[in-house]
Amino acid sequence: MRIRSVKFNFIMNFLLTASSIIFPLITFPYVSRVLQAAGNGKVAFATAVLTYFTMFASLGIPTYGIRVCAQVRDDREKLSRTVQELLIINTITMVIVYAVFAVMVFLVPEFAKEKELLFINSITMVLNVFGVSWFYSALEQYAYITACSLTFKVISIVMMFAWVKNPKDYIIYGAITVFASAGSYVLNFINLHKYVTLKKKGPYNFKRHLKPIGIFFAMSAATSVYTNLDVVMIQFIKDETEVGYYNAAVKVKTILVSLITSLGTVLLPRLSFYVKQKEQDAFRKTIVKAFNFVLILASSVMLYFMIFARETILTLSGSEYLPSILPMILLMPTVLFIGLSNITGIQILTPLGREREVLISIICGAVVDFVLNLILIGRYGASGAAFATLLAELIVLAVQCVYLKDMLSKVVREISLGKTAAALATAGIVGGVLKMQLELPSFIMICITGVAFYGVFGMALLILKEPFVMEMWEMVKNMLYKGYK
Repeated sequence: MRIRSVKFNFIMNFLLTASSIIFPLITFPYVSRVLQAAGNGKVAFATAVLTYFTMFASLGIPTYGIRVCAQVRDDREKLSRTVQELLIINTITMVIVYAVFAVMVFLVPEFAKEKELLFINSITMVLNVFGVSWFYSALEQYAYITACSLTFKVISIVMMFAWVKNPKDYIIYGAITVFASAGSYVLNFINLHKYVTLKKKGPYNFKRHLKPIGIFFAMSAATSVYTNLDVVMIQFIKDETEVGYYNAAVKVKTILVSLITSLGTVLLPRLSFYVKQKEQDAFRKTIVKAFNFVLILASSVMLYFMIFARETILTLSGSEYLPSILPMILLMPTVLFIGLSNITGIQILTPLGREREVLISIICGAVVDFVLNLILIGRYGASGAAFATLLAELIVLAVQCVYLKDMLSKVVREISLGKTAAALATAGIVGGVLKMQLELPSFIMICITGVAFYGVFGMALLILKEPFVMEMWEMVKNMLYKGYK
């Protein structure tokens, strides 16, 4: 089994993340206008509901599976037994949860009126068990993951333009989103035999998984409170149109967060391996680079899309979604907060076996989010939910930083915060001036100002000789030089 370098894996995962940005830029403007806010809200509501049931069905296996399989990836027998044990646990919980889901669809009025859409979305819950995406991440098979994902996304785009023609086609669109996200799971299960055997060899030890799975599940459940519950609460407290407005803002945030956290997805199995092998220096250097990457990219993304929130919403969703502008502005700082907490929680505390501390931080954020949603959604709708999410993510990051204060005090010394802030301020001034002076269609405005903003930001970092950027610049120059030769 070939394990690629972190650099190769990052490039593959970056391509995967880039596709997660490009494809919504192609599909969301079309879908928003065809389905309108109400239809779009129904699909978002069904997706949020199934996210909860899928979370219960999979427990904490998606994250725990990466860590435990990465630790034994060099031993085929131990790896096979681990995969079999997790598959059996996952199958049992999925069957139980699906039975509860089927009953609730008919008992809950809000569910019953969209039962067809919900049952179609429930296919994801079933396929998620056999997709074992956590296994391929643990083995760092990112070339395979990227190829499968791109294939199904391209097919789904063709299907969307061919079959989604009017607001009544929201159920068809829901089915297409299921195909796009879960279609590759079938291939994953078929290819599983290349890496492990599914024949039982020796006794199973389920007990060793139960405690860590429980902790990871609690983390997942608490996180879902402020990533999906807001959509469900808006539906019950307001209506699907308000969900549509909120979803337009969240869509932008989700795309950007995927970009920022793309490195973290690659690093979790590698950092878990470093901890197992007690390679402390390699662990620390990798963490420092991760912080540099997130701070530079996330801070610039946050500022740019706060300045040009109106143009972004008009480009992606149309004038019908103008009420989404304020929620989007409120959600943008969460891109930075999530990027940083992804490092502190998933890349540091989790590989070190300190999941309980991650869980405590997430519970704190979830409680804040739930309480604020109850208070704010009724009066402020989507904007209230966005503000609640903003504070929740800040609380999660703050609590994790307290737990890691000794380590972070050393890491901060190796990060040029002042130079990044100066470059960011310069680019922000340029962006603000262009916004006031130019009167252009929203898409053209984004194209022109995006080039100007990031051109100024990058040049400022180079002029200030920010160490991480200089290292990346030297790497690019060496690659170009070798290519030229």
